[in-house]
Amino acid sequence: MREEFSRAALLLGEEALQTLGKSHVAVFGVGGVGSFCCEALARAGIGSLSLFDSDTVARSNINRQIIALQSTVGRLKTAVMAERISDINPAAAVVSHPVFYTAENAEDFPLEDYDFIVDAIDTVSSKLILIERAYAAGVPIVSSMGTGNKLDPSRFRIDAIERTSVCPLARVMRYELKKRGIRGLRVLWSDEPPLVPAAGEPPAPGRRQTPGSLSFVPPVAGMLLAGEVVRSIAGAGKTITAI
Repeated sequence: MREEFSRAALLLGEEALQTLGKSHVAVFGVGGVGSFCCEALARAGIGSLSLFDSDTVARSNINRQIIALQSTVGRLKTAVMAERISDINPAAAVVSHPVFYTAENAEDFPLEDYDFIVDAIDTVSSKLILIERAYAAGVPIVSSMGTGNKLDPSRFRIDAIERTSVCPLARVMRYELKKRGIRGLRVLWSDEPPLVPAAGEPPAPGRRQTPGSLSFVPPVAGMLLAGEVVRSIAGAGKTITAI
């Protein structure tokens, strides 16, 4: 057992650590939620990680993304995250896909080889096509709902999409997934009503406003997602049952 993962082995056992080391997890979206999820997956001993994100690090990311530093501004998020993962676990295989995942390019990225998928994408259309394709491929997936405009990370939880409330993104996703016949999707969500942010920077294309975000909220969401993945792969602890 490698010393880096010896403390994890005390809880999960060496056999589970070996399973994690042979596992391949894809993370779609390497922002405030996704970057911390990648960090935790790497430190848990996941052997292969595929990273999907077309963005570069911006100064406005520095308050909440583990890859965002003054020294990394302007660099591809996937490249910075890949370097960080390799520094944590040089034995890990990391594949960077600096792309914005859409219906137009989804077929370029088969999902069947992944043991688990994390959806930390911001846009509804891309989330839906990823979830649909993951279900069709029979690959387990956990999806992040809204984490912006919130103050209390203790109200995050992981449950089936049908059990969500309050979250505007979860409401849209429930409706769209029901139309597609998809049930029991595992999601991270919060029952904290979102605040209305003050006017600030212009919103990104497809957004009505730029959400506010704090240093201690998206990281917690990312860690919870990673925990769901690790426990599921290792066969340890509580996981969410389908509706």
